[in-house]
Amino acid sequence: MTTTSSHSATSSSEPSDAATVAASQTRTTAPPIALRRLGPADPFRWLAKGLRDVRAAPGISVFYGVCFWCMALLLGWVFRTRPEYTMSLASGCLLLGPFLAMGLYDTSRRREAGLRPELSSSLTCWDSHMGSMGMLVLVLVVLELLWGRASLVVFAVFFNTGMPSTTGVLQAVFNPQNWSFVAVYALVGGVFAALVFSTSVVSIPMILDRDTDALTAGITSMRVVLENPLTMLVWGALITALVAVSLWFWGAGLLLAGPVLGFASWHAYRAAVEPVPPVEGLAATSV
Repeated sequence: MTTTSSHSATSSSEPSDAATVAASQTRTTAPPIALRRLGPADPFRWLAKGLRDVRAAPGISVFYGVCFWCMALLLGWVFRTRPEYTMSLASGCLLLGPFLAMGLYDTSRRREAGLRPELSSSLTCWDSHMGSMGMLVLVLVVLELLWGRASLVVFAVFFNTGMPSTTGVLQAVFNPQNWSFVAVYALVGGVFAALVFSTSVVSIPMILDRDTDALTAGITSMRVVLENPLTMLVWGALITALVAVSLWFWGAGLLLAGPVLGFASWHAYRAAVEPVPPVEGLAATSV
């Protein structure tokens, strides 16, 4: 009698143990991240979707637009008072911008899921991703520091007419004697901008959506750029052009351009990375 009962207890525990093992194997053998092919016209579609998100969540858009505008005002003040630090601060703003945009990513994600967008949710959406976000922030901060140091070195070595005054920055920078400075400065800045863009173009939305580690997200982001170079070039050019045009009007254009680009970046991630497929084994087990 005792032997029979113990045998039945052991038999009844076997299915649950097997289910646990199967579930753990499923978690450890996650499917590889698949990417989609993108076309040169896709960035314009992302911008159109970003505009629709702005209309759907105007209050949240205004809040983040004001944040981007304040960054632009600070950048303009540094450009007028300490121009040699402009590139350093610009790189810092480019790093901070995507993290502000994470709140916009959360807004677009909630709209996709049929949920009501909330400012409070967008402000705290990074709480559960502190480990991955912290590591990615560290990588981007290192790039920002290297970019700032390189810009100062280029300024010291190639700028030939002395430190410009606050009223003659553009005239001094584009003086024929400083053309070599402009060329080297643009080259160095372009290299670091490409590194920052490649590392972050879809990594932050991916961390928010899948809670992946920073290394996987960064590598996936670089894969997207390498496999779709023309599309990513168009996307980067659109971002640069929209931000540059917005800055001409005391940065006020960022009140609209900032949220639009943030929402559009989420749609860029959705278009570039295949969604996680459903796990058939777990679905069958749950049934």
